Amino acid sequence: MRPYLAVDWGTTNLRAWRVGADGVVQDERELPLGVSQIGECEAASVFAEHVRPALHGEDLPALMCGMIGSNLGWRVMPYLDCPADKAALAVHLGDVGERVRIAPGLRCAGITGAPDVMRGEETQLIGWIEMAPDRGRGRHIVCHPGTHAKWALIVDGRIEQFVTAMTGELFDVLSTHSVLGADEGEDDAKAFDAGVEAAGDGSALATRLFSTRARVVGGDAPASSSRSYLSGLLIGAEIAALAPHFGAAPESQIALLGAPALCAHYNRALAHRGFHSTVDDGADAALAGFNALVALGALDAS
Repeated sequence: MRPYLAVDWGTTNLRAWRVGADGVVQDERELPLGVSQIGECEAASVFAEHVRPALHGEDLPALMCGMIGSNLGWRVMPYLDCPADKAALAVHLGDVGERVRIAPGLRCAGITGAPDVMRGEETQLIGWIEMAPDRGRGRHIVCHPGTHAKWALIVDGRIEQFVTAMTGELFDVLSTHSVLGADEGEDDAKAFDAGVEAAGDGSALATRLFSTRARVVGGDAPASSSRSYLSGLLIGAEIAALAPHFGAAPESQIALLGAPALCAHYNRALAHRGFHSTVDDGADAALAGFNALVALGALDAS
């Protein structure tokens, strides 16, 4: 390996690392420079003028993933069809000049048969596989919580299939712009668990959601518990619908990958549903994924 910059460039934020020749992080930055915050065709200049100097990496090659490879970012990187592994990603990196390469996203058939897509999570999933030897063998179910949560099936080191759930975005919209909204309050574990239970088998979600309001106006719960209840209901419905889709039954293990605080909510909901889970930080996985691609020659053309 040689020193390089690793950049996970999403819709609202950009996280970047300067990585040494030994694969160890030497410096890192998180900047409010997501693709939705910059103008069209400005990615190259933003990277050169803000990101490179922040990491003292003006002369280093860079490897990126995320929405920077979408029609909102630097240049559109075509989606690869699943199944896909680290070797497929390494072969299909896009070169955008200025010693910068961008990872492709992934595509597969979703629950409805229409295409489902991801950008950025594929690098974290590859990194998750790299973080432990046994993950490159056998069958694993990985849940990546977020604005658009991803559930992925990993088989013998390949991303075979995945499904997206808009749980995070639904929570934001419903808690902010609907009659289910409530004032910010501390997490209420009891209300969260009640929401997970109220999700049932995940069906009739539009009806179940109204219980968030009914339990308050009916006098059964304080308004301050609504956010936690709604969070539990949405996460519970997601788990109820998607865990069986991937063949998981109670006592099965599901790997959680992402921001620790959000994974903690999913961990609680999974335990309530009778599942076992492990938790890995998404940033650690992203770095492991970048290093895996570099080891396969991702920077050779830079």
